[in-house]
Amino acid sequence: QLRLVESGGGLVQPGGSLRLSCASAGFTLDNYAIAWFRQAPGKEREGVSCISYTGGNTNYANFVQGRFTISRDNALNTAYLQMNSLQPEDTAVYFCAAGSSTERYPTLFRHCPASTPWNEFSVWGQGTQVTVSS
Repeated sequence: QLRLVESGGGLVQPGGSLRLSCASAGFTLDNYAIAWFRQAPGKEREGVSCISYTGGNTNYANFVQGRFTISRDNALNTAYLQMNSLQPEDTAVYFCAAGSSTERYPTLFRHCPASTPWNEFSVWGQGTQVTVSS
């Protein structure tokens, strides 16, 4: 069964940093775009960032632009999200997701806007909690 596993979440003070990892199990990531989503209490899941299958194209939501960096290492079947200058409003469960092609997004694997709806991604992890608090 295709699945992803997130790690690296935790409790951090405002202004601090965390690095999240997303590892695949049962498949290789080299043909998939990888996205990070987050869901805060009482809110819907929202797109944070996405990286194309080769890593040549990256996109970010406006609210993390300049603070977060997405990357991947296909040899390790792992993607990352470096989060700097964290703020309390960044508190959420962070999920990674893999996607390739859908009717609405036929080139998702190589063009993945951060605003791509979560239900366009086919493989998901269980999430990792990020809490930003003083």
